[in-house]
Amino acid sequence: MMSRKAINFRLSTEISMTKTLFAAAAASLLLTGAASAQTAPVTAPAPEHENHAAHPTIDSSIEALIADPATKAVLDKHLPGIAQHPAYGQFKSMTLRQVAPYSGGNITDAKIAAIDTDLKALPAE
Repeated sequence: MMSRKAINFRLSTEISMTKTLFAAAAASLLLTGAASAQTAPVTAPAPEHENHAAHPTIDSSIEALIADPATKAVLDKHLPGIAQHPAYGQFKSMTLRQVAPYSGGNITDAKIAAIDTDLKALPAE
């Protein structure tokens, strides 16, 4: 039979180990939660193509396409009134490909391809 002193020592050791394990588990959960709460990195702006440096390209922001008179004419041909759209301020920094899923079917892959063809046909300045 174990003495009372031995039983108390064993219980205090078990309690101490339980507290340590609980503290380690809590710390692990806190660290996991903090890691998952980090914000996603900001998406870099669309790259400009070097071979079409004279004009914005299909991968340029809509704002850049509107700012250039030649590329604005192409956009007006395929997407008349895009610069006057009520949400223009919200999507102007996006590319056509980025806006397409939110366009309600107005900006399709075929339309983007046609705009791209017309943009590539523009003479370099």
